Amino acid sequence: MRARTVKVTPLRQNCTVLENPETGRAVVFDPGGDVPELLQVLEGLTVDAILLTHGHFDHAGGADALREGLARRQNAPVALIGPDKRDDFLLRSIVEQAQAFGLYDLQDAHPDRFVEDGETIALPGLTLEVAHCPGHTPGHVVFISRDDKLAIVGDTLFRGVVGRSDFAYGDHQALITGIKRSLLSLPDDFIVLPGHGLPTMIGEERQNNPFLI
Repeated sequence: MRARTVKVTPLRQNCTVLENPETGRAVVFDPGGDVPELLQVLEGLTVDAILLTHGHFDHAGGADALREGLARRQNAPVALIGPDKRDDFLLRSIVEQAQAFGLYDLQDAHPDRFVEDGETIALPGLTLEVAHCPGHTPGHVVFISRDDKLAIVGDTLFRGVVGRSDFAYGDHQALITGIKRSLLSLPDDFIVLPGHGLPTMIGEERQNNPFLI
């Protein structure tokens, strides 16, 4: 699978597209907004699913609209999957979250189903492991593709830092514990695709991230 990043919303969130150039099939992670741009990027691809790492507006605010647009284009439903059900309160308050940042074109998200820690999602040409990694939000999950040596981690782990946990529902210790359990247990050569900023490697963060040493 080939990974492509599209930065969306004024927060420049990384919407990740995993696509198979041979089959033209793709999966989209965290479409926070800018849906017309995303539909252009996805032109010519068959999207099998949209997956959410957590319920913040910049990650999920375009999910419902993208699902609807893709379903019309593909003439078939497109599943919206995740995160853990403990983020449902955030998914249902996206409009309110976005308005606090002066954004009025995003929507609450309504997944077809939530995911659970330890489950495996089988999609055409792609197998994803789900790991619950709370702390930034209660229901945050990460998606791991062992075949592609990729981890799509939302706002848990970044290059040299970790995600924010200073929300009323945040938990710094749970975040660090979750990162060590779910991500630092991966081999050093796994690529980390975060929700903001540049990619990194598990080995790099294991050795040099001051929050994890």
